[in-house]
Amino acid sequence: MSRPVIRPNRGRGRLRGRLRPALLGLACILTSTLTWSAPAGAGPSDTGLKGAIDAILADARMDGGAASVVIADAATGERLYQRDGGDRLMPASNTKLATSTAAMALLGPGYRFHTDVLSTGRRHGSTLRGDLYLRGGGDPTTLAKDYDRLAADLAASGVRRVTGRLVADDTRFDTQRLGRSWAADDESSYYSAQISPLTLAPDTDYDSGTVIIEALPGAAAGDKPRVSLTPLTDYVRIDNRGTTVPAGQSDTLTIERQHGTNTIVVSGNIPVGASATKEWVTTWEPTGYATAVFSDALARHGIRVSGSPRLGRATPPGAKLLATHSSMPLRELLLPFMKLSNNMHAETLTKTIGYETAGRGTWEASLAAIGGYLGKEGVRTSTIRQLDGSGLTRMNLFPAEQLATLLLSVRDAPWYTDWYASLPVACNTDRAIGGTLRSRMCGTPAALNARGKTGSLTGASALSGYVKDVAGRELVYSIVLNNYLASSVKSIEDAIVVTLAKSATEAGTIAAVAPNAVRTQEPPSNLECSWQKPKFC
Repeated sequence: MSRPVIRPNRGRGRLRGRLRPALLGLACILTSTLTWSAPAGAGPSDTGLKGAIDAILADARMDGGAASVVIADAATGERLYQRDGGDRLMPASNTKLATSTAAMALLGPGYRFHTDVLSTGRRHGSTLRGDLYLRGGGDPTTLAKDYDRLAADLAASGVRRVTGRLVADDTRFDTQRLGRSWAADDESSYYSAQISPLTLAPDTDYDSGTVIIEALPGAAAGDKPRVSLTPLTDYVRIDNRGTTVPAGQSDTLTIERQHGTNTIVVSGNIPVGASATKEWVTTWEPTGYATAVFSDALARHGIRVSGSPRLGRATPPGAKLLATHSSMPLRELLLPFMKLSNNMHAETLTKTIGYETAGRGTWEASLAAIGGYLGKEGVRTSTIRQLDGSGLTRMNLFPAEQLATLLLSVRDAPWYTDWYASLPVACNTDRAIGGTLRSRMCGTPAALNARGKTGSLTGASALSGYVKDVAGRELVYSIVLNNYLASSVKSIEDAIVVTLAKSATEAGTIAAVAPNAVRTQEPPSNLECSWQKPKFC
């Protein structure tokens, strides 16, 4: 069959030539409209929100990286934006969203830890015949003064001598002190302390299982640095190899615990007149640390214990309670836990969930219980992998879609208000409120508006939470970024959240923000900023 010959229309060609500039201009206007301010009711594939967030994620720092991002209406659950929402990426400390909500649901906001002093011995006047037991209930917030109060209460009851030993009962949890695949070079770092149900915190950040070492320069060049320890205890030994050097020279002083020991080495140089070098350092075996501090407290209060301390033995049934210390309720513990992204709180709560739900303080039992809870909240647990409670392991995998699902689901929980209050608040400079977001998104509509949980490991960053847009519509967001080589991608996360805060998402009026417009300085984010003590971003 022959085909018809189509001859060119000369007139049409001339008309096309005259209209081309006008058509190009109209196309630019339409493209701009569809990208940045699509009409209300348009789907995620053709709204300005998609174009705005896609443009932010096109930042060169994410070249070759992976991004899983979901934005949803908090009231209806409608997904307004999805970018590889089902991809499994390392969530870092966004893992604490699962741990904290499970703790509130399974333990309850009023849950308290207890540290007890007990004995099966009999009193003969001021003498207690038998062993004295110090039983740990998992409290990560116990301070030296709390152990001192236990000793004072025992002394006030009239006890002056114990014929047996001081026995430390840490059997509520198993003996696996460190999480699976935690980095070996983090052993001395306070954010990677060993987990025991009998432990001690040196400060009111409640950094359990650690001591604080502070080194000041000597009076003159050649002197040893002056070193102090908090709390005072002989459980750790200071090996001071440091040197004071003339003013103006480099400060190279380091403080680190030797592997497998409680010897803390101070080495390097500190110039005359330099400010103190201060480090939070983990202890080897926190059960022994807490027991040593309690033993010293007993001596201060005039109670003599005949035998040497013994670790890791269960308190016999029928032992009589002599003194007890109760922690703050969980609703209050959530604040230092979530605001400062405290790993030790996360892991203690995780093992406590296992103990309270299955009678076993192990990661295996605990994570099974957390998984069961997440499933009830609508999270597809078949798509996630959680191997610790804090996110310190690089083996955890969560899609942004499942984090968003959890954030949506918990809004009707009876404890939601307390849990929501524990999330860091963007640009609130009060450390107890702003937490790990205290220096982010300042000078934008997200400041004092956005709440979220941060997450930071080398090559992994996350931010998930809640923000209200300019019209007051509450949104849920989850942003998980992985496999980038840049030192930080925090401003990419911030730009997405600020864009949401500046936009009227229901009307489709999108006010896009570039990453370089949301913060002027971006520190390296291989660790949570609150872990970089004593500085705090």
